[in-house]
Amino acid sequence: MAILRSKEIWEMENEDINEKLIELKAELAKNISKSAAAGVNENPGKVRELKRTIARVLTIMNEKQKEN
Repeated sequence: MAILRSKEIWEMENEDINEKLIELKAELAKNISKSAAAGVNENPGKVRELKRTIARVLTIMNEKQKEN
């Protein structure tokens, strides 16, 4: 999954943002479990990238709620 930029998230509808958030969390869980089972992660930066993207999505969701 590609990194979501702030501008892209702002342009999305709330339903799309929620779907993307669910996808990101599922991918993060998959990567964490894979690295725990194997011991060595193929791409260690991917977990950090996913965490930051999830935080970005949640922040923008909160800002959108405050606007309404």
